Amino acid sequence: MRALDFLHLSLADQYLYGFADGQLLLRLPVSTARNGPGELNGSGCTPRGLHRVRAKIGEGLPVGAVLRGRRWTGEVWSPALAAQFPDRDWILTRIIWLSGCEPGRNRLGEVDTFRRYIYLHGTPDTEPMGVPRSHGCVRLRNADLLALFPRVPVQCAVLIDEAACPVWATASL
Repeated sequence: MRALDFLHLSLADQYLYGFADGQLLLRLPVSTARNGPGELNGSGCTPRGLHRVRAKIGEGLPVGAVLRGRRWTGEVWSPALAAQFPDRDWILTRIIWLSGCEPGRNRLGEVDTFRRYIYLHGTPDTEPMGVPRSHGCVRLRNADLLALFPRVPVQCAVLIDEAACPVWATASL
């Protein structure tokens, strides 16, 4: 499987597009922030602009592993666990932690993506994709995250954009 060198996250169509050498290799449905786009700390919005993958967390954990504070709790998500903690924002399976590249827009101060703990992460399969419902992060199906995780190197470029992915890019899928 080829490593990806660029991810385009479209807030407009709620898809993640994965590229290598300008060729589209992957398209996955996502769920971004219920509060829409925005960079301000505490906003619950998904930050826009150019980012890099800063860290990858959770390699080797079971599917559905519950992560809190970037550490495995020892739990694995289940409907019974969800019923026990109905208000928990589930971060499951793996974390791809983003860092902004644009000072004043998504890096440093009150708009720092990394300090806002903005991730690409797994979510329960009961959560819909293609609908903005997160608290700022980018949610993916656990199976999709498992397919993506080994293909995305640390420092991979990630553009989070309000626009849909260009038509030329989606024509090859």
